[in-house]
Amino acid sequence: MPAGREDLINDLAGLALFADLSRPQLEAVVHILEDEYFAEGQRILRQGFSGSNLYIILSGEAAVFVNGTQRATLGRGEFFGEISALLGEAPAADVAALHPLRCLVMPAADVESFLLTYPKVAFRMLQAEARRVRSANLWR
Repeated sequence: MPAGREDLINDLAGLALFADLSRPQLEAVVHILEDEYFAEGQRILRQGFSGSNLYIILSGEAAVFVNGTQRATLGRGEFFGEISALLGEAPAADVAALHPLRCLVMPAADVESFLLTYPKVAFRMLQAEARRVRSANLWR
């Protein structure tokens, strides 16, 4: 296995989202993810317009803006874009890199089959979504 892929497997293994996967499962997952970098200030998702991938942050931070108001900061191990990927709808928020950002990106077309193949990852994502809903309700 190329050194770069080996590093990605190790990166994934260190994230809570993938903690329940075996080494062979992590190796399989790495093959459907693309490693992407975003410059500080670069917008990755645009509210109401574009975005259809699942992004998993490996390093850096991203800010989530709804109607121009920053609602959250995301860091290593967190993810975004999942709602657009699952629903096939435009993003409900802007997401921009606060600092140089490195993400693993899964095309929207692969998200459903990925989550069905790895239900423990789906459960961890559901837990994260539940925490987000709880936090959003506290903002009101």
